[in-house]
Amino acid sequence: MTPALIMHVNYCEQGQSLDDICRKASDWGFDGVEFRRKRIGIEESPEAYLDALAKAVARSGLRQVSFGWPTLEVMTPDAAKREAEVESAARFYESAAQRFRLAVCDAFTGRLVNPDSSVPATDYQRHGSGCATKEHWHWAVSGFQALAARTQPRGVRFAFETHMHYLHDLPATAKRLVEAIGAPNVGINLDYANTLLFPNPPSPRAAIEACGDRLFLVHLKNLIVLTGADHLRVGLADGQINHREFLRLLQDCGYAGPLCLGAPRPGDREWFAQQDLPYLKSLLKEME
Repeated sequence: MTPALIMHVNYCEQGQSLDDICRKASDWGFDGVEFRRKRIGIEESPEAYLDALAKAVARSGLRQVSFGWPTLEVMTPDAAKREAEVESAARFYESAAQRFRLAVCDAFTGRLVNPDSSVPATDYQRHGSGCATKEHWHWAVSGFQALAARTQPRGVRFAFETHMHYLHDLPATAKRLVEAIGAPNVGINLDYANTLLFPNPPSPRAAIEACGDRLFLVHLKNLIVLTGADHLRVGLADGQINHREFLRLLQDCGYAGPLCLGAPRPGDREWFAQQDLPYLKSLLKEME
């Protein structure tokens, strides 16, 4: 098992420049970086962002680039806004594909929360797919069918992340969405840690098998679930997910796509990257 190893940009979102992010990721041993489609807190045009990033990537020697949240914000009844979102996203990914060797891009359809404000934000089963209407499904399917058709000629591939507060929150709902879209360049990004925050989550094997041959990307992080959805975010080797077992299951199921490491926790994230990546590489070496 020799997958491409991608660093999520959240390891380096504490004021680091694009040059710093790319150089450090390369020096640490990552093959690429998953950036955001829009940088948080920075006003810039998509072209200016992509131009600056292209220069940083070229100087660093990184081999792959991908983009994640936000992808396509279509959870709105405003048809004009949805159409504008598709056009804006399509132009971005077409332009990005001209500059980079794109890895599979993490994908989202837009945040979806229960309209009942009394529902706690951490009651995840009542948000996302748990409160979705047929209209939400229609907006997501039609929007991504249009985006997929525009970007497929450029070789762009998307993978819906299993993530709370989104239509594609669990492997089964992500698979339902992918099948409804029916595009060859749209699949699933399994972030197994996120599924553990739901009641009665699937086992690692069941989650992987639920994705089937539409598993395009895997996000890796770790946590310790306390009570309900309360949890501690910890290092890749330190939580309740046994990644030695998880990688074996991926291998047994024939997964050959990239692995993306993330650090959604406070603290010295640069140091976390230098702990998480060697641990992952040691597991992969055992599997050779």
